[in-house]
Amino acid sequence: MKEKYKVGKLVYDGEIYDGMNTDIAELLFYSQWLNKRKAGNNLELCCGTGRLTIPLAKEGFNITGVDINETMLKQAERKANEANVNVRFIEADIRSLNLPEVYDIIFIPFNSIHHLYTNQDFFKVLTGIKSYLKEDGYFIFDCFNPDIHYIVDSENKEKIIAEYSTKDGRKVVIKQTMVYENKTQINRIKWHYFINGEFDSIQNLDMRMFFPKELDEYLTTCGFESFINSVDLRKKYLKTDHRSKYLSVRKLATGNKFTHHVRNIVEDEMNAEGN
Repeated sequence: MKEKYKVGKLVYDGEIYDGMNTDIAELLFYSQWLNKRKAGNNLELCCGTGRLTIPLAKEGFNITGVDINETMLKQAERKANEANVNVRFIEADIRSLNLPEVYDIIFIPFNSIHHLYTNQDFFKVLTGIKSYLKEDGYFIFDCFNPDIHYIVDSENKEKIIAEYSTKDGRKVVIKQTMVYENKTQINRIKWHYFINGEFDSIQNLDMRMFFPKELDEYLTTCGFESFINSVDLRKKYLKTDHRSKYLSVRKLATGNKFTHHVRNIVEDEMNAEGN
């Protein structure tokens, strides 16, 4: 029987998720892109608890958020009400979208494409996005640029990746172990949760790795026309690690091809170590 890859339920606990993910350094990057269509209609896929959706709405952008997880969306709706912003949230699987309108910009942030474990799922998402993107609209997403040395060095080593307290009073410690599957290109990540000093559970955070040439080939196969614009946006938009990669895609006014601009954000490892 084929093993099913997944993300554990506790990873999607709204308070635990928000407590861990307080840094929204990439907000400026996405805000700059949405500014290209300031009065446009925008769609965030895999919006989670509204980590980016709500700050972007506060900036005045018209934005809709989609996520498959009901618990995360309830947290997002509560936060949007507290922030007094008008955001429409839709519970849906991005592999089979059925939306009421089309959009000027569609984006998938925070490395969420890595939870599409098969090529078929990835192609379904790209096909759906093309259906709901206006002519000459933009599709933007970010992903990890796989670092083989990091993957190999981290295999089977347990390390603490987070220590924090949630707004509902839980003290959380997360220890990570991982094993990389060469055949499937899936990083089998396990998060070991300790809550209030006691071991709670082990949760999966499986992630499919996409290598640059491979990703470019998939985009081309799906009807994307690509050219690479190698620009270091780290200083302009955000400080990030050397494994991050951002891509923007423009739907051409004629035909079904897209142009995507690949912007690699490269951290100088020697300087990073010195800091």
